[in-house]
Amino acid sequence: MAAAAASISRSGLYEVYFRQQWCWVYVSLTEESLVLTLDENPDVSASANGVSNGVIDEKCIGGPQDGLSSQPMLRNVVAGASGSSLPPHLPDGITGQKRVVKVIKEEANGLGISIKGGKENKMPILISKIFKSMAADKTEKLYVGDAILSVNGEDLRDATHDEAVKALKKAGKEVTLEVKYLREVTPYFKKNSALSEIGWGPQEFKDDSKNSWTESKPIPLKLCYLCRNINMVEPEKRTIELHSPDAKSSCILRFPDAAITLDWFNAIYSNIVLLTAMTVIEANQIMSTAPNQRQIEHMGWLSEQLVNEQGNPSWKAVFVALTDQDMLLYDTAPWSKEEWATPFQSHSLLATRLVHSGRQYNPVTESDVLTFGTRSGTRQGIDTHIFRVETQRDLANWSRALVQGAHGAAVLVKEVTCLAMWNRQETKLQVHYENGFTLVKDDELAKNSILWHYPFEKLRMTADDGHRLLWLDFGEGEQELDLRTCPKPIVFVIHTFLSAKVSRLGLLA
Repeated sequence: MAAAAASISRSGLYEVYFRQQWCWVYVSLTEESLVLTLDENPDVSASANGVSNGVIDEKCIGGPQDGLSSQPMLRNVVAGASGSSLPPHLPDGITGQKRVVKVIKEEANGLGISIKGGKENKMPILISKIFKSMAADKTEKLYVGDAILSVNGEDLRDATHDEAVKALKKAGKEVTLEVKYLREVTPYFKKNSALSEIGWGPQEFKDDSKNSWTESKPIPLKLCYLCRNINMVEPEKRTIELHSPDAKSSCILRFPDAAITLDWFNAIYSNIVLLTAMTVIEANQIMSTAPNQRQIEHMGWLSEQLVNEQGNPSWKAVFVALTDQDMLLYDTAPWSKEEWATPFQSHSLLATRLVHSGRQYNPVTESDVLTFGTRSGTRQGIDTHIFRVETQRDLANWSRALVQGAHGAAVLVKEVTCLAMWNRQETKLQVHYENGFTLVKDDELAKNSILWHYPFEKLRMTADDGHRLLWLDFGEGEQELDLRTCPKPIVFVIHTFLSAKVSRLGLLA
């Protein structure tokens, strides 16, 4: 695979899409990651959202009976937040009510929450994030915006951030939390915790910085899929999509205009190409220990065209790897030996050929997309794929890799044999890359087993019925062979051998 000469860096303030809306984030591109940063400083946030100042309101804490009234809290941190209704997943009447929640801590992951605030910030201890499928989330009784009043009876109303962290960590396996939901601060954390919803695993620190409202989300670029107009169709060419290797997470970014979008796309693309080239080396090290060793020559994400019952096309991400003999298709990027061994579909390169490579009109975006098509001969007939790429460079690389891969497989395999019935005799058809066609008796005891032999130069025509019959014309009349199975694989192999031989003649000329 071709690799970029060097990684590229970029940074700027742009928009990311989550929760059905666009949110401004600071985007930074590094050699291995795309980092999204939310700066939720109260004063900055209030000013940015049209609030005259970051007004501090003691009343939103809930009154002196909680021992929290002396700690001020932000009001109207997001425009329209004051007086807004509760999010739909929260129970009625939860605001301002004390609740006791028991959490069974998981040994590997702990409680699965992040906290902010503390005495030094004049804030109560607040749950700012709840990580999916972890202990706190499994209770279904804790919410972002809950103030933690006590842990196992230990009062945290006047605790610093560090004291709260220590109390939570030493609480033991079963933790009893006394909490109280504070609606007024939830807009902060809802926006912040949305970064964790983007996915790529819980990479944030479980205990947030005690003095900062800034949160960063690193998105590793290794084996990510960079594309446009897959999940979100946007004709203005201002968005790009980044999909995780496990196909479970995605990040959609929007830029001011098409030129800036293209600049960012090319920068991210260059870094991913460099990382993918390094990953090919790692993958081959894994594959070298597998029973059926295969050398990976080219790999990466593509979009495969699907057509529904109404004939409408759509695109689905698929990870494709070309080895020295096969084309392997995966739903997710494989990491382990076991994952590499289990593609959802595979085709022999020897029985696969490139049928087109170029531009194709996409009615959804009303613009052209770059595609290439393959046809593979299988026992079930011909399997056709149309793949979409994002750049002209990718189109050239994949097209070249497929053609050269098939020709390389021809040289590597050399010969293919299949059983056939010919003139009511049980025979074997041997197709050799160098020697041509040989039909022999399927009888090891036969002294003179060769029935006929022709070099490739004699072949005038091939034909088949798509079910079991193959006809070969060597200029002396057709030879009819009953393969008892679909003849397409052997037909495609013959064509690949011929193509490889013609290519070799061109190189030697």
